Amino acid sequence: MKRELIIFVLAAILVFVMDQIIKSIFVDGFGWESTCISLELHYNRGVAFSMLDFLGDWLKWIQVGLVGLLVFFIFKEGYLKQYAIAAGLATGAACGNLLDRFIHGGVVDYVAWHCGFDFAIFNFADVMIDIAVGWFLIHQIWFAKPSH
Repeated sequence: MKRELIIFVLAAILVFVMDQIIKSIFVDGFGWESTCISLELHYNRGVAFSMLDFLGDWLKWIQVGLVGLLVFFIFKEGYLKQYAIAAGLATGAACGNLLDRFIHGGVVDYVAWHCGFDFAIFNFADVMIDIAVGWFLIHQIWFAKPSH
């Protein structure tokens, strides 16, 4: 368990720090445009696709509880043993987006896809959460042992 805990903590810290460094570049004014992708600062006061922005400040406190539950279940259900890296990616990314809500009033997003269609604006933390969820699902679908 000690090895898995170290991997979890290092993955979470690495993702959190990288996420905050990248976001600070955009908060400081960086931007870039192309025909398909724009890198420009946006603040998402909701969750995916700006849903739930009507919750205002309540949203950050709800997310504090959800991140707490995530970490609780990671440890209680023994997911750390099999998913230390994925759990660390998800936790570090969730904490990065959560910190944004407290500092900036919304999540700092900066990748805008607009080639053929407009997609949600997202950030590095969102990608890390997607990778962690994908990692977990792939493992569950193809590599999990049957529980007969």
